[in-house]
Amino acid sequence: MVSVRFSSALNNITKTRSSEFDLQNTTIRSLFDELIKEFGEEFENRLFENGEIRRFVNIYVNGEDIRHLSGLETEIKASDEVSILPAVSGG
Repeated sequence: MVSVRFSSALNNITKTRSSEFDLQNTTIRSLFDELIKEFGEEFENRLFENGEIRRFVNIYVNGEDIRHLSGLETEIKASDEVSILPAVSGG
């Protein structure tokens, strides 16, 4: 199972801080397809713009930023942990 951890900034959409998906040897893009099916359009709009991850959204696979890997085509396996951390602003 791929473990997905959500920051508290997404709690109003996901209603959970973590979830697991039974995916085998797939990519971040495929995982996000599943996440969008589960959490809907608001989730997609919050994280994506024109089919790409918004610049203020950080995605990590086992602690490594996917921007330093293969982006949305980063391969993941069942034992991986994916963290989704949109930046939060305020003052």
